[in-house]
Amino acid sequence: MAIEKKGRTEKKKSRRSTRIDNVQLFILALPAIILLFVFCYIPIGGVILAFKKFKVNLGILGSPWSGLDNFRFFFTSSDAWRVIRNTLGMNFLFIVFTTLCSVLFAVIMFNLRNRRMVKLYQTTTLMPSFLSWVVVGYMVYALLMPGEMGLINQVLTLFGAEPVDWYARAAYWPVILLLVKLWHGVGYNSLFYYASLMGIDASFFEAAQLDGATKSQQFSYIILPSLKPVIIVMTLLNIGNIFRADFGLFFNVPRNVGVLYPTTDVVDTYVYRALTQLGDVGMSTAVGLVQSLVGFVLILITNLVVRRIDPESALF
Repeated sequence: MAIEKKGRTEKKKSRRSTRIDNVQLFILALPAIILLFVFCYIPIGGVILAFKKFKVNLGILGSPWSGLDNFRFFFTSSDAWRVIRNTLGMNFLFIVFTTLCSVLFAVIMFNLRNRRMVKLYQTTTLMPSFLSWVVVGYMVYALLMPGEMGLINQVLTLFGAEPVDWYARAAYWPVILLLVKLWHGVGYNSLFYYASLMGIDASFFEAAQLDGATKSQQFSYIILPSLKPVIIVMTLLNIGNIFRADFGLFFNVPRNVGVLYPTTDVVDTYVYRALTQLGDVGMSTAVGLVQSLVGFVLILITNLVVRRIDPESALF
């Protein structure tokens, strides 16, 4: 009896301790929960603007219904194909090259034996992620400034080449934006893969070395399988945003130059101009709703495909 009583007492203490821990964790998470609710859930009610012809004096509820006119206005405009093509095309390039470069950089850092150099390289590549796109835009402008004032044009002049007016050549900008995106985000994205690599048991590599496995074989049979779940999850999350462009990148780096619109104008910058120049709140809300729905459907489809191929790597 005494033993059973003592066991019940310990269980009660354990439950009480667990409750206290849960309450403390909930209090720590409460500010983030409140912010998420205020900025992500309450605004959902504004989705009805996508189906209304918004009038400021009438308000959201008092404005007349417009049906699908806001959606029709965007998808039937002459610019719709251009901005959709640029958004999907550039985001596809970003997903592919950011993943490849991030994984490559993480593997390089993992194979370095000098821990001080690892910290130095990681800090150097991580710093650009803390710069706002406004600052990055001015840095790129200093490099690509027209005439002989830009740093790159000065280098071209030294080698006898003619200066290039970068802000008048739309064909160059997919590559420029891709390079800027990689410079800005590879250091941050590589942290996820590097953390996954640090969790690999060192005995796997020791056994592989004893069996005479080369570096490429270790990468194929140890490193890549360990990174696969992280790569799939990160790719799924990126696919969910494939119809939503990075507004800061596409607006600040090309400096909203009209000549560059054929390759730099994306859905988000187009909606921004429609909202600021035309004041069309309904159309911008409609496009935002379409972006969210497309991202949601793409995540479901991609996750279903992953689940069919490798159920353990699926997101849900």
